[in-house]
Amino acid sequence: MINMSLTTNFCVSISLLVITITCLFMSADNYVQANEHDVESISKIGQGVGHIMNIYYCYSCGYRKVFEDYAGIIQQKYPEISVIGANYDPPGLNMYLSRMIGFGKMILIMCILSGVNIFAWLNKPQPSWWSWCLENKLYACMMMFFMANMIEGQLVSSGAFEISLNNIPLWSKLETGRIPQPPELFQIIDNTLQFSKIDMPNNNFVQ
Repeated sequence: MINMSLTTNFCVSISLLVITITCLFMSADNYVQANEHDVESISKIGQGVGHIMNIYYCYSCGYRKVFEDYAGIIQQKYPEISVIGANYDPPGLNMYLSRMIGFGKMILIMCILSGVNIFAWLNKPQPSWWSWCLENKLYACMMMFFMANMIEGQLVSSGAFEISLNNIPLWSKLETGRIPQPPELFQIIDNTLQFSKIDMPNNNFVQ
């Protein structure tokens, strides 16, 4: 019985350790990918030398693929425009709240895994839900991780797709509620270049 108990505790400890490491990697993955993609956008798509187009998009909304598609067709039609993409950080306290929730999530998970009664530090009686978490560490950690991730995603989900050319705003999804169609965006680019008296070669583009 003692050997079986030790084996069970060892297996649970290994499982919880794996979950903790997975949580840490998954939490850091979104931040790293968003930042790395900024550099990737400049080196991969920004091949032009004349003008700079910035597209700030909502990474958590899945707009990265949309950005890559638009950057490709813009480069075909306007080869001297460098298209640079970056994640749109939501204004206000949303970004800070999201980071605080992520930090608090990891603290709570570590407390559950280590069996620490955080309410004892506050001189408060241990509530029943915390007792349940300590007794069911595996389920509690998974539930806390995914619930916190859902809240974090809602806080940073701006729905933005903001386009500017040489610091001149061209389109704002936050204001219009939609992403422009390619011909619509081409017309705006042409008008902006003409208005700014920029001599820009206009190659034929097969739609």
